[in-house]
Amino acid sequence: MFLLALQNVEAQEKYIDSLYEVSEVSREIYAEKDDQELIIDLYQPDNSEKSRPLIVFMHGGGFSGGSPQNPQEVKFARIAAAKGYAVGLISYRLVRKGTETGFSCDYEASGKIETFQLAAEDFMDAIVFMRDNSERLNINPENIIVGGSSAGAEAVLNAVYNPDLMFEDQEKYAGIKFSAVISLAGAIIDARYLNEKESIPGIFFHGTDDNLVPYASAPHHYCENNKPGYLMLDGSKTIADKLEKLDESFLFYTFKGAKHEISGMPFNDLPEVFQFLKNVVFKDQKIQSRIYK
Repeated sequence: MFLLALQNVEAQEKYIDSLYEVSEVSREIYAEKDDQELIIDLYQPDNSEKSRPLIVFMHGGGFSGGSPQNPQEVKFARIAAAKGYAVGLISYRLVRKGTETGFSCDYEASGKIETFQLAAEDFMDAIVFMRDNSERLNINPENIIVGGSSAGAEAVLNAVYNPDLMFEDQEKYAGIKFSAVISLAGAIIDARYLNEKESIPGIFFHGTDDNLVPYASAPHHYCENNKPGYLMLDGSKTIADKLEKLDESFLFYTFKGAKHEISGMPFNDLPEVFQFLKNVVFKDQKIQSRIYK
């Protein structure tokens, strides 16, 4: 029985299996902007290596709501931390909170782009903070996986794949490299700007009938072209197609007939997500996979 138990322990894999207890969440303030403290809730595995791969996740909410305490994302953070990751759930400026037009078709396209830019800036500032404090926080700045849901995914994807459209001065973020990106119903402004330099492995979840963030290429919220908020976006299919042309790894889940509910955390598919990350990020394998549900 002892030998069998020992074999079972040895068969378990770091970053795949739940091997660790999870520490109490710790909170860091990564910036103060517009009289707001922007925070990182950090979930860590107990008694693991001292230089842990980092997952940074940005919540959704139409840039007007949501928080790092979203129960789904807290559950995800604890699952990932138990596998050996450090996980940071971050807040950012909700610049559309309390506005009449929100992020709808009545809000001008230029304002939408500026909203993306501000959220992308907050996201990158959180990354800089964690990189600069990596030794104290026991994280490996060479292994950073990022992700987001809905509005958070839009901010993260644009920061990663469209930095030239997001940041006037990228010098502040020089030297930051990402290992992979996870998007739950996200999109970018223009996939044509995604080139070999910005290309990193991507994991995408999207419904074909998403009525807010396009599955392929379409107007944001499907606004009519005479509306102030008419803005073309490139969704998960268009991004995955571009990554395929760039010979980059991706894992793309298509949910036929599904709408924006696919922005929720895909708990049933997380085993495949963590296996992809293990194979691509840590074993340097090339994987291009499309899964239809």
